[in-house]
Amino acid sequence: MVETWHYVLAKHAKAMCSLERELGDKHGLGPSEFEVLDRIVHHDKKLRIQELCDEVHLSQSALSRVVARLEKAQLVSRGVCDQDRRGVFVCITEAGRARHKEALPTQRAVLADIFADAPVLVR
Repeated sequence: MVETWHYVLAKHAKAMCSLERELGDKHGLGPSEFEVLDRIVHHDKKLRIQELCDEVHLSQSALSRVVARLEKAQLVSRGVCDQDRRGVFVCITEAGRARHKEALPTQRAVLADIFADAPVLVR
């Protein structure tokens, strides 16, 4: 079991370093920024900050910083929930969809390369 844990940690570290380099150099995105765009595109709707927190495994404050960077780059926009003024939604912009579409093959190629030797656990 410990060997499996070490394998997971090593693969995660290698993936994050490679994603940081490749996504950053080619698309101006960090791995967390890409992941936020990817989750919004996957759901194809605006998502509450809390929903994104649950999916991208970042603290609310870390996610807020990521969303602020994406908003500054005009890749997402934020809005207040009509039913609950405390709730904040994140919506992807057309520029965000375009950047995600451009970056997706890079992200998938990095992951395919790093996990090429990984056993298939779920199909």
